[in-house]
Amino acid sequence: MDFKILKKLNKVVMLMMMTGLLSGCGDDGPRPPVAPIRPTELTAFGDTRVDNYFWLRERENPEVIAYLEAENAYTEAIMQSTEELQEKLFREMKGRIKKDDTSAPYTWNGFRYYQRYVAGGEYALYCRKPVGGDTEQIMLDGNALYPGDGYFSLRAVKVSPDAKLVAFGTDTEGRRFYDLQVKNLETGDLLPERIENVTGNAAWAMDSRTLFYSRQDPETLRSYQIWRHRLGTPAAEDVLVYEEKDETFGVSVHRSKSDRYLFITSHQTLSSEWRLLEADNPEGQFRVFQPRQRDLEYDIEHQGDRFVILTNDQARNFRLMECGLQETGIGSWREILGHRPEVYLEDVEVFRDWLVVMERFDGLSHLRAIPLAEGEDHLLEFPDPTWTVWLDVNKDMDSAVLRYGYESMTTPGSVYAYDLPTREQTLLKRTEVLGGFEAENYVSEYLQVPARDGTLVPVSMVYRKGFERDGKSPLLLYGYGSYGYSMDADFESSLLSLLDRGFVYAIAHVRGGEEKGRAWYEDGKLLNKKNTFTDFIDCGRYLVAEGYTSREGLFAEGGSAGGLLVGAVLNMAPELWRGVVAAVPFVDVVTTMQDADIPLTTGEYDEWGNPGQEEYYRYMVSYSPYDNVAAVEYPALLVTTGLHDSQVQYWEPAKWVAKLRALKKGDAPLLLKTNMEAGHGGASGRFRRLKETALNYAFMLELAGVRE
Repeated sequence: MDFKILKKLNKVVMLMMMTGLLSGCGDDGPRPPVAPIRPTELTAFGDTRVDNYFWLRERENPEVIAYLEAENAYTEAIMQSTEELQEKLFREMKGRIKKDDTSAPYTWNGFRYYQRYVAGGEYALYCRKPVGGDTEQIMLDGNALYPGDGYFSLRAVKVSPDAKLVAFGTDTEGRRFYDLQVKNLETGDLLPERIENVTGNAAWAMDSRTLFYSRQDPETLRSYQIWRHRLGTPAAEDVLVYEEKDETFGVSVHRSKSDRYLFITSHQTLSSEWRLLEADNPEGQFRVFQPRQRDLEYDIEHQGDRFVILTNDQARNFRLMECGLQETGIGSWREILGHRPEVYLEDVEVFRDWLVVMERFDGLSHLRAIPLAEGEDHLLEFPDPTWTVWLDVNKDMDSAVLRYGYESMTTPGSVYAYDLPTREQTLLKRTEVLGGFEAENYVSEYLQVPARDGTLVPVSMVYRKGFERDGKSPLLLYGYGSYGYSMDADFESSLLSLLDRGFVYAIAHVRGGEEKGRAWYEDGKLLNKKNTFTDFIDCGRYLVAEGYTSREGLFAEGGSAGGLLVGAVLNMAPELWRGVVAAVPFVDVVTTMQDADIPLTTGEYDEWGNPGQEEYYRYMVSYSPYDNVAAVEYPALLVTTGLHDSQVQYWEPAKWVAKLRALKKGDAPLLLKTNMEAGHGGASGRFRRLKETALNYAFMLELAGVRE
């Protein structure tokens, strides 16, 4: 018998044995899997935690795989009654996406660059046309590169400065290990070299023959090395340019907007350090811009005869500085835009005669245009109650036209060209939403909800016109609240399938993000982390009290660190929620943070704390979702994960579900769905991932009594 067939048969037999022993089938329907208990004692500071499911970490253990597949089979059985609804939702969401959509082109180096999709294609085509011409060149076709099944990601698409080559990286597993290749755009041929198992971060030198890239540690996945590759030479002869020894830092490489410099950036939660090299001298030595200091963060960009510096030096909410091209240490920095306690400075775009800064105040992002010559600063204005705005592709230093992106909960993604001197703007592209979408049929609100300590927490929400605050509508509350990431109010066409069925959708901008500045972040991390959870609970209770929904109609969703959020609030207020969706949730906080060999752990100490210190250990134990599972009645819960997740290992949600099964009371559904082919981002492809969304929505709609 063929070995592959025998191996597959053995796997099926083991799965059948596992489901027979662990799930079975009774008069009341399928019984859930019950993972074997194999206690492991974990002791620190005189405190012993018993982990009955530590063994699920053994990714190569066939019993672990069989258990995950048994959970998948159970989820499929429980959700079988919603299969028609799932398919209907999938068709709806897919039907809103324009099958042959094209992005707004940008001009660079004699070409207009854009991405487009073809009908039936899951992945983008990277294209260009010469300025003044209409002949399209398809540089890369994601559909052609896709191996045909499983996961696929195309990243680091970088055209060389002479516009003759394109570098790109592909990942076919989902753990974010990319193979870097180069294509000759004149001949269409792939160059023979292939740099395997790197991060996908890359930058060209100006000679168009030298490529810099970053490599990650194979165990911890920390990006820690920068290498130099010369085209035409074997990858084995590549030169290590820089290695980051500090395990709390990660590194990346990129070229300045001006094309004059190459930058190596070392970043961690509280500090940063930049190195620079003239981009036309790729074999030269990088020099340090400003040596790292604890609690000193800075980012730089080159503009004419100076560097522009965004820094928190003596500025909690950051300020804008400048210095000359040679003396770059902090002592030579001069202020351009001072610190403002009520305004958080997030980003800066440089042009020859203008600066555009991204600011955040009142919980919302804004763009401020600053002329370098005489003239007043001015803010761009936006029409919605809540929104998100971003700096789009702006490659031309000499331009006076800013490209920016904008969307709101009722306005699809849009790209504008804004003339900085005249303040006139042109809509270049708005994502077309098919299926009869009309923006005026939906209403958004922006609330300030009082938390238990009196702090006002912003909440963005959207619902279909005609909604009444009578407590009868189901409501999905989403949250994140970590790493200073601000979860702005964006547009998701898939959400229309919930809104059109009577749901309200809300985002709680809880502490731990930076929606209200750096203090908002600091009040939701380390020994203040519980503010993130209590903010979310208080927002949920407020929405119930104000008639937006009821306890029977309140749902919660969060992913990754947002999965930690919903996992914690499940333990703290299980009675508040009708159902919860936790995607790739970070729920085994203490055990993960105690293991420096687990990917990305050491770089997280300044976010969660180091459990090697007793104060942090005991605080983390007090909220870690896995450690606080209790014998109480939990709401319905759908947990999703990916076997190849490089950020939150699959065993965290698997262990959490196993422990919940053993302890929880009541008969509310508890489901675990593991994508056996994907990683942290779930399924790849613009349509396939909608299958996962359809499952999540069907889970909530079924609980809300909406079955069509």
